[in-house]
Amino acid sequence: MNLATLALEDGTVFEGQSFGALTDKVGEVVFNTAITGYQEVFTDPSYSGQIVVLTNPQIGNYGSNDYDQESAHPCIEGLIVREFSHIASNWRSQDQAEQFLARSGVPIAAEIDTRALVRHLRTRGVMRGVLATGKADHLKLIDRARRSPSMTGLDLATRVSTTSTYEWDQPVVPVSSSDQTKRAAEPCCHVVAYDFGIKRNILRRLVQVGARVTVVPAGTTAEDVLALKPDGVFLSNGPGDPEPLQTQAAQVRKLIGKQPIFGICLGHQILGLALGGSTYKLKFGHRGANHPVLNQVTNKVEITSHNHGFAVDPDSLNLNELEVTHVNLNDQTLEGFRHRSEPVFCVQYHPEAAPGPHDSHYLFDDFMKLIADAKKK
Repeated sequence: MNLATLALEDGTVFEGQSFGALTDKVGEVVFNTAITGYQEVFTDPSYSGQIVVLTNPQIGNYGSNDYDQESAHPCIEGLIVREFSHIASNWRSQDQAEQFLARSGVPIAAEIDTRALVRHLRTRGVMRGVLATGKADHLKLIDRARRSPSMTGLDLATRVSTTSTYEWDQPVVPVSSSDQTKRAAEPCCHVVAYDFGIKRNILRRLVQVGARVTVVPAGTTAEDVLALKPDGVFLSNGPGDPEPLQTQAAQVRKLIGKQPIFGICLGHQILGLALGGSTYKLKFGHRGANHPVLNQVTNKVEITSHNHGFAVDPDSLNLNELEVTHVNLNDQTLEGFRHRSEPVFCVQYHPEAAPGPHDSHYLFDDFMKLIADAKKK
């Protein structure tokens, strides 16, 4: 069995066993607390540039399959786990998780004390690291981590975005006979979705509620979006720091008031920038499928799926123009806002629930209602 080494920029080193691809990777080391949904984590473009620590003690036990992918291939730089299963025991499984990651060049470090590692990251904050396979010089790895790019100031959304426009027409597919997923609604409107690193289940959810979806690259101008004659515009999730995306924010600013707009995650942050706000980096971010969020409109708590390391500063927003709609109950960070006079709203968390609970699916219906109301005017 090959040795795996994780070296952090603060000089901390963890050693374990190597699985997956026999290669070295550099990235920001972050952690996710979800119990299930590891394949969705692997393939979420929002994890580009990151080495992911999963807190669930055993990973890989239900293998992998084509439908649970959130993009065409794994996007994480590397994976850190306590125990990695070689047995894929699930009727939906089509492949072992190790082979699924290995084919895309993703290294895995198992037999790591993930509890100690996560406690360290919570105390010190997420940081740059190197995941190396085989015998390694610890001091050289630490130096390499310190010389690697910081996530702050890094534009990764442009890197992962599609390079060409395409149509998406696949709805949510029930996974078993007991699945209560309803039949997709008949198409009633055209939504143009900006791809900043978009997840497939967001696209499925849009189709599910009746949207005909056209996906466009991150650099598409407002004029080109409007030329597609959309009934609504969607701003997707994505990786990296939102602050460098000033060009994208400027294009979104031009679309406000033209068509209804819905943003998720990075899309929420870009809307914040477009409306004069600012963003900041969180100490260790929010990543998991169990984060409580208060909907201040309904006064109900939603258990939600998260994946972000940056947040919009609510003090930077013009609250005469905007209304805060959602707040994180763990740390009071901003989780959603809406425009007081225009059909524009967004959330920081992931209502498509992949992985995660289904408490927030209603937001896709809310988007369709905004579009329907706008079409009546």
